[in-house]
Amino acid sequence: MESNQMENLVLQHNFLYAQGHQKTQSSEHYFPDHALGIMLSGESHYFSNEGTFVMKEGTICLMRRNELFKKLKKAGPNGEPPSLISLFLDQKTLRRYATQNDVPRQSAYKGKAMTDLTGNVFLKGFFDSLLPYIDHPEKLTAKMAEIKTCEAIELLLQSGNVYRNLLFDFQEPHKIDLETYMNHHFKYNIPLSSFAKLAGRSLSTFKRDFTKIFETTPEKWLQQKRLEQAHYLISKRAMRPSEVYLEVGFENLSHFSFAFKKTFGLTPSELTEQHRSTSL
Repeated sequence: MESNQMENLVLQHNFLYAQGHQKTQSSEHYFPDHALGIMLSGESHYFSNEGTFVMKEGTICLMRRNELFKKLKKAGPNGEPPSLISLFLDQKTLRRYATQNDVPRQSAYKGKAMTDLTGNVFLKGFFDSLLPYIDHPEKLTAKMAEIKTCEAIELLLQSGNVYRNLLFDFQEPHKIDLETYMNHHFKYNIPLSSFAKLAGRSLSTFKRDFTKIFETTPEKWLQQKRLEQAHYLISKRAMRPSEVYLEVGFENLSHFSFAFKKTFGLTPSELTEQHRSTSL
């Protein structure tokens, strides 16, 4: 079992229980595996190129693998902190299940990245059966985790043929137009290795192709692109620096302010004041 006291994370095998703070929290994620989860309290807002998906208390959702998204977690109406249980379905487990159960080869899945399964009473019962393990994670042994994972797969397959296609599409991301992809996803603060995989390349090929297209390194291009977007959001959209730095992919405000001043000659706060004075 692994735990993180800052957010109260309990990871037992491929099951995760997460409880956040009462205040609003923003983060970015890339999941290489499918994730099936239920919101126990509070809210989670997921933002991707497909739009916004909101999980409120009781919402059950299946997210396909290899998804990039930003997540905003909020306390519930009575101040209860956001908490959820997630089950991760990795490729090794699904391939083994497919072999044992004679699941035929599937075509590429082209459906939604996030599917709402809230009305499924059997999945609700499945997650109810996991609640005792929150206080007794040691009871979720490797064998029990395997049994519960197979149960979840069976319940999803009973929910419709589309889930067979989603779960057992084992194709990896194909090599795509790198320039278009990066211009659409530069705001996601993920490792270069994740960008490379999503673009259908090894890390070395990704860096080589990137340099040919943009005539600079990925690190320099990403910082410049994010700073230009931040400048636009502050000067044209009147957004606060404290809102902008996370929106464009920086990890902390101080690094963002330092890089911004080095590039534009003034801090984000000074640009804000300049914009306000010219607008009066």
